[in-house]
Amino acid sequence: MLLKNFSYFLIFILAVITISEMIGFQSIPIGPFNIGLLPLVFAIIITMVLGLQIFRKGIWKKVYSDRNISFAGKYLIFIMLPLMARYGADVAPQIREILQVGWVFIIQEIGNLGTVLIGLPIALLLGLRREAIGATLGIGREGELAYISEKYTLESKEGRGVLSIYIIGTLFGAIFFSVFAPIMLDLGLRVEALAMASGVGSGSMMSAASATLVARIPEMESTILAYASASQLLTSFLGTFTMVFLAAPLQRFMYKTFTRGDK
Repeated sequence: MLLKNFSYFLIFILAVITISEMIGFQSIPIGPFNIGLLPLVFAIIITMVLGLQIFRKGIWKKVYSDRNISFAGKYLIFIMLPLMARYGADVAPQIREILQVGWVFIIQEIGNLGTVLIGLPIALLLGLRREAIGATLGIGREGELAYISEKYTLESKEGRGVLSIYIIGTLFGAIFFSVFAPIMLDLGLRVEALAMASGVGSGSMMSAASATLVARIPEMESTILAYASASQLLTSFLGTFTMVFLAAPLQRFMYKTFTRGDK
């Protein structure tokens, strides 16, 4: 029975991928902007809608079983490994051009402190306490998830905070980036800057942003993918050190200052 349910799960995944690719990239004009929607966005929307409780009956109940959901979350990192290899392949041909502006990529990592400087006070004003520590340490991807789980465990209030952001980012992050990147392009920002900014530490968000930029300016595909991949690699590497040695101590100091040690 377990094997049969897992077979439904795999068939469902292939069906969603096929349908999403058949829909393809869609550009929707909204006023002066053109919003690009990737196949990835449609895949997320389809799985979100069918995952609603009202649909989880019959065969969908087997597809969205607790075991299948746990499997998908647990082994997501292995699915991302080929994407990491692609990052390296995209960076290599443009390495000289990237090294010429290398300091910009490093300075960009300071932006990782923004979630603490801006997000923590807002979270506290909204009534969160220890949950805010997990929710505002970063963008809530694998690095932050690992750090919080090791330091506080995922059963703690801090763990619930980072898990909430992880889930929200998984569901809506790619959609937001696929919409936000072309809007910024229409507002006059350089495509190179937007490509660099898309490497925030999330493979799905980076792919969504860079792919919409490529769809808008296909003649700069190699540059966009190289800048986005380089930024993503540096964020994944340097972002960990920024989080541990800068963001986490700053967050603890701000939390104690704002709450006066309130638990």
